[in-house]
Amino acid sequence: MKKLLVLGAGTAGTMVVNKLRPRLDESEWQITVVDQDTTHNYQPGFLFIPFGIYKEQDVMRPRKDFLARGIEFIVSEIDLIEPENNRVVLADGKKLEYDYLVIATGTHPTIEETPGLDGPAMGDSVHTYYTRQGSVALAERLKRWDGGRLVINIMELPFKCPVAPLEFTFLADWWFQEQGMRDRVEIVFATPLDAVFTKPIAAKHLGDILEQKKIEVETDFYVERVDADRNTMVSYDEREIPYDLLVTVPVNMGAAVIGRSGLGDELNHVPVDKHTFVHAEHGNIFALGDAADLPTSKAGSVAHFAVDVFAENFPRYVEGLEMHEAFDGHSNCFIESGHGKGLLIDFNYDTEPLPGKYPLPGVGPFSLLEETVANHWGKMMFKWVYWNLLLRGKDIPLPAEMMMYGKVAG
Repeated sequence: MKKLLVLGAGTAGTMVVNKLRPRLDESEWQITVVDQDTTHNYQPGFLFIPFGIYKEQDVMRPRKDFLARGIEFIVSEIDLIEPENNRVVLADGKKLEYDYLVIATGTHPTIEETPGLDGPAMGDSVHTYYTRQGSVALAERLKRWDGGRLVINIMELPFKCPVAPLEFTFLADWWFQEQGMRDRVEIVFATPLDAVFTKPIAAKHLGDILEQKKIEVETDFYVERVDADRNTMVSYDEREIPYDLLVTVPVNMGAAVIGRSGLGDELNHVPVDKHTFVHAEHGNIFALGDAADLPTSKAGSVAHFAVDVFAENFPRYVEGLEMHEAFDGHSNCFIESGHGKGLLIDFNYDTEPLPGKYPLPGVGPFSLLEETVANHWGKMMFKWVYWNLLLRGKDIPLPAEMMMYGKVAG
């Protein structure tokens, strides 16, 4: 019996076991997935909790509800990966052997990586919505906040869902207007990038929206420390940004076990071939989702398209056959912009977001790089798609490869 072991039952890990179970003969393949807890979080929903759009229970489900029959689920922390022995050691000392290993342990906010961030101010004048608990705490804080200088900042790249800080900024502008207090709130968006997004065309569109909403932008701001006593962020070049309320995207790091096992980079993300997800040094180890060090967004759509490619390739790979599919870095993201509207971007390793229609040329129903009501509803409906189709490994009629159909090249 061959053994496929998957570490992490988040978006990528759940999708890959559900996609592979019908492709791998149960009499020949044992599939096991390991995660440290039993709750699956719909992470895109964290963005909406601070503004009362979702409640905490809306983004939580039991992990086991989404695992197909014939998949073994083990709840445990992971102590060590031993690639030289083809085994994983769990926290209780139990050893799991594998023939093939998929690492899908994600990336996680790590507040202790920034001096001054991990202190008593966290949860008071400093918040993050990049955890479920943090988003709930921020919702409570906003209910009691009288206004002042709100700073939304990104500590370091890469981080998961690169458009989420912009979405939070747009929603904050909308929410404060709804509360009748926008005139009492100064909003600042601070980023280490030289623009508001990594891709120039999208950055221009998104930057224009920020300007229209009278949101101040601070670029090239690399935070060296947070001086919580003075409510100030200090950059490496000694620039300062004061705040009354700081909403931060902390440094994102891969799972600590990746570092302990010598399988990752300095941020514990796993270096793999960007087209096939094979580890740089171990041919029977793969990394998918946010755990992988890929030159594209750490986002759910990347995990979706990557898993689609991997699920087609893996049965061939284990038979010693050439892989037919090659992942192109495809990512698409709805961007909630407030007031019942949103944008959509679609891009890959080589092509940046372009205007046009998606997924059908000239028809849409979604518009690329344009604020529309349809895009807002696409964002809101995605939660149902996520729980009922995506996680369960059901086919969604969107190609893993990015298509130029419907796009208008610059």
